[in-house]
Amino acid sequence: MNLFTLPLLLGAPQGAGGAPASGMDQLVSFAPFILIIAIFYFLIIRPQNKKQKETQRMLSELKKGDKIVTIGGIHGTIASVKDSSLLIKIDDNVKVEVNRNAVASVTSVAKEEKIEAQNEDKKPETGET
Repeated sequence: MNLFTLPLLLGAPQGAGGAPASGMDQLVSFAPFILIIAIFYFLIIRPQNKKQKETQRMLSELKKGDKIVTIGGIHGTIASVKDSSLLIKIDDNVKVEVNRNAVASVTSVAKEEKIEAQNEDKKPETGET
């Protein structure tokens, strides 16, 4: 083979006579990657950050008397709160000390009681007899 037929076999370069791609062409070629990053941010990263903030807020607001569920599935009532742990009353004369991070959620029963207590405080007293 001679040197003149090699470029014919390889084919002509893409674009306008082998000129470098313009800025707009480069932007269009990176658009799918930018789109994928945006999708990951809005569908995965942002919701995870919100959930983490809510969990931290819930753990910081724990107080004596709250009904909770631990990560292990133990249901109980908080008997006392310490810096990094909680004493949970599971049954009569049964108390367990767990790490604060072991709390999975505050049960809806406790939330309903809080809402009822707030509603009772807000009700105007009537003088009916």
